[in-house]
Amino acid sequence: MGAGSALSVQGLEVSFGALKALGPIDLAVAPGECVVLLGPSGCGKSTLLAALAGLTAPTAGSASTGDRPPGMVFQEPTLMGWADARDNVALPLVLRGMSEAEARQKAVTALAECGLAGFERARPTALSGGMKMRCALARALVTDPEVLLLDEPFAAIDELGRRDLDDLLLDLRTRLGRAMVFVTHSVEEAVYVADRVLVMSPRPGRIVETIVVDWPKGPRGTAFMTSDVFAQASAAARRTLAGVMPAPVEAA
Repeated sequence: MGAGSALSVQGLEVSFGALKALGPIDLAVAPGECVVLLGPSGCGKSTLLAALAGLTAPTAGSASTGDRPPGMVFQEPTLMGWADARDNVALPLVLRGMSEAEARQKAVTALAECGLAGFERARPTALSGGMKMRCALARALVTDPEVLLLDEPFAAIDELGRRDLDDLLLDLRTRLGRAMVFVTHSVEEAVYVADRVLVMSPRPGRIVETIVVDWPKGPRGTAFMTSDVFAQASAAARRTLAGVMPAPVEAA
């Protein structure tokens, strides 16, 4: 792993049989940095995240996410319906052999970090969609990972709720110093949460453009969204995406 990096990827490639799906990818992410993967469907964003999480074996190259396994948040919160929020968040620690009492105590702290203080005993059916994602985020953070991987976690949330969750990520990045790799299809969301936006091209998936979002750490909000920095980064991302989008299939 490179000096000062929480995550390091070198020459990573993933193939499925004869199909080369991804790579080569070289990437380093610093502690407290949020890197966003942006690109059309089929460009390998989720495949790269799966390789970083150890869910997909690379065909070539390597990836390192520090001394502890990364935390991961998927598109669906995948909570256990019969368990309350505290026990859902405590589960990864219990599976690692921690006592139930200690795991629950850490889960309560993680839920508070994610804005769910007071909802520890609520079951998933009593939580809104945004609250379920906060619970899933707390579950990913409770193991104290150096790297957090997020695969379109807020795609199904309404716009206002989604912005609240994006702001939560910005706050966690600043307070906890976690490195983050975030996948989205939304240009606006990518620029809003990113320190760097990496635009990927398909077949095989590769990083073709890096857009640096030069804005101080911490909350962004309306001041950022109405800034020249936001407008210029969004325009740059859209220009690059236009060049990598697959050509439409013409009717015979």
